[in-house]
This record gives sequence, structure tokens and C-alpha cells, in this order.
Amino acid sequence: MSVHLSAIGLEKSYRKGKIQVPVLRGVDLEVEHGELVAIVGASGSGKSTLLHVLGLLDGPDAGSVQLSGERIDNLSEHRRDVLRNRTFGFIFQFYHLLPELSALENVMAPLMIRHGVRAYLAQRKMIRKEATALLERVGLGHRLTHRPAELSGGEMQRAAIARALAGSPEFLLADEPTGNLDAATGQSVLELLRDLNRERGLTMMLVTHDAHIAAQTDRTVRLAEGRIEEWATVLA
Repeated sequence: MSVHLSAIGLEKSYRKGKIQVPVLRGVDLEVEHGELVAIVGASGSGKSTLLHVLGLLDGPDAGSVQLSGERIDNLSEHRRDVLRNRTFGFIFQFYHLLPELSALENVMAPLMIRHGVRAYLAQRKMIRKEATALLERVGLGHRLTHRPAELSGGEMQRAAIARALAGSPEFLLADEPTGNLDAATGQSVLELLRDLNRERGLTMMLVTHDAHIAAQTDRTVRLAEGRIEEWATVLA
């Protein structure tokens, strides 16, 4: 049975001073297994908030998030932590790599968290091998020991992609992954994501302001003032 992710009537507001600002206003969305979906819209339309709620980084005020028909946003904190570590991989515009760690150590970090100290020590050779293979897959086999400050923007984003893939997540949620890169580097990062989507059948949701990037995905969902305005199927 294929795994799919659903948003049902999602609502989310944030407080700005004494004012409650609505960001999501009843969003319904379903993403099927293996899809590469772009989420587009003007700044403030709710794109990043939708991604964060779907990935359990934030909770909705109303509505629900479901994984293959089972609600997951109301699970215990521990079970949500497990889903964030095992089921979802996250990529951000500004990479969020730990500056004191090498590229290899950054990729190993989610696996250290997953296994715990004792199990990690028993399996560190295997974990190191897996992390090395991921960095080689994203073209950074020659940068294993380099820290983020020693990498270019494109290299840091590739390291962040490798880290997101650690542990083989089912969903990759990317918030403006090309937004901090020049056009050529951004295109190479998108091509890497598309290759991974095809090779692994990895379901991806990609927030972007770039119409050229969105046009290369399977489907584009447009948000306007916290609501889904339109969607289109695109031949990638």
C-alpha cells in the first residue's frame, strides 16, 4: 500500500502583538507516494507554514495531518519526534548545518539521534559508511572532512540534502532549497532532487518562488492568502 500525506482543513494563525494573524485558512491537500510537488505563492501566503505543519514541525490550530489515512499531528510528542526522525527529511533555504561539525558528521547526526549513544557506538562504522555513501551520491565525496564554512553555498545545500536522506525517509520536505543559490547552482540542486525522486520513489514537497523550478515538478499547488487557489499537473 502506497504511503500518502494529507492535509484536511488545516488552519493556523500566529500572534503579532495583540493581533491574531491567520496564515492557513482551511487547506485541503493530498500528496501521493512518489510525487514531486511544488508549492508556490506570494510571500506570506502560507507556503512555509503549510510545509512545517505537514512535517510536524508545528501544529495546526484546526484540521488534521494524516499519513495514509491515520492522523499524526495529535500524536504524543515522542511519537511525533520519531516520525520527524524516520519518516520526514527536511531541507531549508539556509542549510542549518552545524558549523562545528564536518560535512560527514552533519550527515551522521540524525542517525546518532535515532540510535542513541550506546547503539551508535556499536554501529558507528556502518553509520559512517552510510553517511559517506550519501555524500558521494550528492557529489561531495571529496568534501567529507570540510566544515560548512569551507563549503560553497551549493555544496552546503548538497550536504543538507544528504543529511535529510540519512535514515531513508519517506517524505522530503524542502523549504526554498534553491532560494539562496544562483540560477545555475539552483538548477543543479533541483536536478539532484529530481534524480533522487526517480531513483528512490521518494515523495517530495518543494516550496519555491521560482516559476522555472516549479515548472519542472510533477504538480504545482498555488497558495493565496492561506488557501489553495489552484493546482496544475506539469509534465516534468
